[in-house]
Amino acid sequence: MEFQNKRIVVTGGSGFLGTYVVKAFQGRGCKNVISLGSRDFDLRLNADVQRLVRELKPDVVVHMAAVVGGIGANRSHPGQFFYENAIMGLQLIEACRKAEVSKFVQIGTICSYPKITPVPFKEDELWNGYPEETNAPYGLAKKMLMVQLQSYRTEYGMNGITVMPANLYGPGENFDLETSHVIPALIRKCLEAKQAGSPKITLWGDGTASREFLFVEDAARGIVLATEKYNDPMPVNLGVGREMTIRAVAELVADIIGFRESIEWDPSKPNGQPRRCVDTSRAKRSFGFEAQVALEDGLRRTISWYVSQRAVNIAA
Repeated sequence: MEFQNKRIVVTGGSGFLGTYVVKAFQGRGCKNVISLGSRDFDLRLNADVQRLVRELKPDVVVHMAAVVGGIGANRSHPGQFFYENAIMGLQLIEACRKAEVSKFVQIGTICSYPKITPVPFKEDELWNGYPEETNAPYGLAKKMLMVQLQSYRTEYGMNGITVMPANLYGPGENFDLETSHVIPALIRKCLEAKQAGSPKITLWGDGTASREFLFVEDAARGIVLATEKYNDPMPVNLGVGREMTIRAVAELVADIIGFRESIEWDPSKPNGQPRRCVDTSRAKRSFGFEAQVALEDGLRRTISWYVSQRAVNIAA
């Protein structure tokens, strides 16, 4: 798809991943990229969805607006996470179909995979079981949007694709301990414990669960490549193809930060999905995507950004 002159609307464009995606499109020579946040259009409201399509007249929509969070947030707000993620996508896809938008890119999630999935996760395994309970409402809401796009392709010829990134991290992430994902939570806890001289930090679970972490710049590049080159109804993973236990990630973060004290684990708290690691062969074969940023390098960049932000906030 030659899209440099297309009118590209990125929902959630002011969010963590969205900011990088907008920059990646611009870096590929796209001249008309429109970044949207919830202040511009509340996609939970059908009137706002209709107004978006009517006023902006997009050629391409990349939908990444979402309600997201870590295990704690998913456990506390399963109804909100299901409803709001589902309704935003359902309404937007339908409006884009009626407006004959030429391509719709849905950003899915690897939380949609079954709790017990052979590693590495292949896209064909997506329907072979129920997702891990703590994030099932979120994962299933996203999976239903994939079904919507597939059925719309069959009935209406709508070109919609689903891209599923692995766990993301990088500068600009959410570091609120109540709602953040695992890496920003680890970074913040280690830094604050070091600065306070605390003898230990306590982390959720037992550390044995594994995750695959994709640097946000790599994810953005993969999404842009998929928008340009991928037109298949089947979902496609974006990842690095390597997993690491949460315990090992915590030790690496602590080492980079210089926190030399004790890391303790609270097994009364959930681990989440036992393992996560995706097969990346479809993305490489279909549009040449391979991750470039190693985890340690990405962690150092993320920690450096967070330290600089804390300094700015303290100075202010």
